[in-house]
Amino acid sequence: MKKQQGFTLIELMIVVAIIGVLSAIAIPAYKDYVAKSEMASAMATMKALITPAELQIQEKGALSTAVSTLGIEEGSNTLGKITATADTLVFTFDEGSLLNKTLTFTRDPDTGWKCVSTAETPTVEGCPNS
Repeated sequence: MKKQQGFTLIELMIVVAIIGVLSAIAIPAYKDYVAKSEMASAMATMKALITPAELQIQEKGALSTAVSTLGIEEGSNTLGKITATADTLVFTFDEGSLLNKTLTFTRDPDTGWKCVSTAETPTVEGCPNS
């Protein structure tokens, strides 16, 4: 008699259960990782604009609403768009896992620039959620 080779049904079911448990843990962790990396990218972009924005405020008294005056082209960031007002820079996510969330830097003449992000965004050092 020849011995049969292969896996039993219970062995296959155990493997499927293990893969299910691992994916149930990995997928939410990956989504959090992607959201944090998108937030960090937006934060880096905004911090790079603070120095030119501060220079413009010192020279002209207020920010121009055209962010091109800060050295960045409109729509040049792949994650979202940047808008400016008299003393505020706003990054609005228009794709990715943070769709329609915002990251706002506001300038206070006494204390400098402060960052606030929309609720339900990952917490980034130096930028609390509103």
